[in-house]
Amino acid sequence: MISPEDRRTAVDLIREAGASGARKWKACEVMEISVRTCRRWEREGVVDRRKGSVKKVVRKLTPEERQEVIEVSCEKRFRDLSPHHIVPILAEEGRYIASESTFYRVLRSESMVNHRENSRQRRTTGKPMERVATGPNQVWSWDITWLKSEVRGLYYYCYMIEDIWKKDIVGWEVHEEESVEMAAAIFRRLKTKRNVRGVYLHSDNGNPMKGSTMIITLYNLGVIPSFSRPRVSDDNPYIESLFKTMKYTAGYPGVFKSLDHAREWMADFVNWYNTEHRHSAIGYVTPAQRGSGVDLEIYERRNRAIEAARARHPERWVNDVRQWNRKDVIVLNPKKEQSSNTA
Repeated sequence: MISPEDRRTAVDLIREAGASGARKWKACEVMEISVRTCRRWEREGVVDRRKGSVKKVVRKLTPEERQEVIEVSCEKRFRDLSPHHIVPILAEEGRYIASESTFYRVLRSESMVNHRENSRQRRTTGKPMERVATGPNQVWSWDITWLKSEVRGLYYYCYMIEDIWKKDIVGWEVHEEESVEMAAAIFRRLKTKRNVRGVYLHSDNGNPMKGSTMIITLYNLGVIPSFSRPRVSDDNPYIESLFKTMKYTAGYPGVFKSLDHAREWMADFVNWYNTEHRHSAIGYVTPAQRGSGVDLEIYERRNRAIEAARARHPERWVNDVRQWNRKDVIVLNPKKEQSSNTA
């Protein structure tokens, strides 16, 4: 690597050799450079483009100007603005430091493009871990929804747990309060009816879900808690879909007269949902049919009926015949290469 001073010295020595009668190419050979390089060095302001040479970029910001870019961008009035806003505002004030691209380049080198405050940078939360269910009682999803009462501002709280594989409601209760203790008690009572050990229980980040009493209760029961990202409802789609079905079904009161009224209606709804409602995600059979294995016989009957229809009128089928099959694997929060129905 040759410094500008060394280049000037080399050029001076070659000139002296030439004045003494030496050939220029021979003097350049002794200095281990080409004649072209020597001529380039002789021209002032031309950068030595050889690999490893010291280069001086004329357009480059000085250290003082670079620091000015950072300080201006961190000013209170500019800390939330992009360079595309900062540069025009400064120009209106008769001040120009650098272009928008230079602002971006300087800020990017200091990791200050998106965060230029003294406060701690916001933490990004990754997508929840994928949960795979290949049978019942492997992955449950639960949440709490509000039911309107006749008194404005007062609600009843419906606690509901769904098995994502069978799509049935495995537990539910309606109460006048939403609390960690109530949620923990519901799962202790559910333990007497079902084998909950080893079940993944997915929920959002509400206080009843993440309270210490609830977490301790789940661990004592052998239930493994799993949580969505903060304020991301798509991470818990199955229970959200269930609540939508509930509140858009025919006969939903909208307003409940009393706690007993809410509990009676919910009991009827749960019975209908588990035994009569056909889910698109499991091939339009009921949770009860899927749980008992009757769905396999139903799919077979459908396939035979379609094959018989095609045999009678083959001209009506251009593409392959649809086949009804059981979806054995249900995935909660699948990876990008996979997809999952939530209806």
